[in-house]
Amino acid sequence: MSTEPPPASGPRQLARLIGAIVAPTSLITALLYYFGWHHAYWFFDYFGVNSTVLGLSTVDYLIRSLDALFVPMTVTAALGLLTFWGHDLLRTRLAGALGPRILRVLLPALAGLGLLLTLGGLWSVFTSTFLSDHLALAPLSLALGVALLAYGVQLRRRSGSGAARARSGWAPVAEWAAVFALVGLSLFWAANDYAAAVGRARAQEFVAGLSGYPAVVLYSEHSLSLTAPGVMETRCHDADAAYRFRYDGLKLMLQSGDQYVLLPEHWRPADGVAIVLPRSGSVRLEFTPAARGTGAAAPSC
Repeated sequence: MSTEPPPASGPRQLARLIGAIVAPTSLITALLYYFGWHHAYWFFDYFGVNSTVLGLSTVDYLIRSLDALFVPMTVTAALGLLTFWGHDLLRTRLAGALGPRILRVLLPALAGLGLLLTLGGLWSVFTSTFLSDHLALAPLSLALGVALLAYGVQLRRRSGSGAARARSGWAPVAEWAAVFALVGLSLFWAANDYAAAVGRARAQEFVAGLSGYPAVVLYSEHSLSLTAPGVMETRCHDADAAYRFRYDGLKLMLQSGDQYVLLPEHWRPADGVAIVLPRSGSVRLEFTPAARGTGAAAPSC
């Protein structure tokens, strides 16, 4: 009797192959970096700032990726758990006397629904469809459609009447690689759209709460010629003052690397501007609690 172990299944062989090529830690870090970058890009794009000029660090991107991926990862994990439980329940049902009857109804339903969702998702890749008008609906349609088709094929192969001969070699690996590629890229597409939407939403939330942030008084050795709406320039009369110009009506949004990003305290999407200011010894920031306000008196040095 041969003691040779049975060949590994397609998914197991594919997992071993991927693990031998790509280190899981490196792959996860790269994905987190990408989604964090995407989140930051669309957050600052709302204010008209290209995030690439801010010099954000890898840690900044990794932190932002948590905001972009928390909901997708939670939903994916929950659906995966429900899928495993549902599969165990279905396998128990199929083992009974009603198994063939259930399969006669279930397999065409899975094939029809999976094909419809897959075609809708694939069509949205090449042109704009009604699925494209809703957040992440097109990529999720493609991912779910491919998953249903693959699951239906596996059920048919394992059923008594439609059992296929055991396959060997690279055919199962190639098949599962195609399935994982389509599902994985679709989920990547969905998470990408969600990260962009979250970045824009966080920017809108920041603007909505702008009045609650500390006010910033900016002092500068030289005139900065700031003309943003609501920003007031005051020239100091003291000839010995180290900082001759004062600017009121600002809020600090971010300090990244050697740059400050400032907003007018009454920033609006219609006419608001963002100020990117190099951090140097020629400028000084002075913070005032938001509850105190700027006061009615004219600012002075």
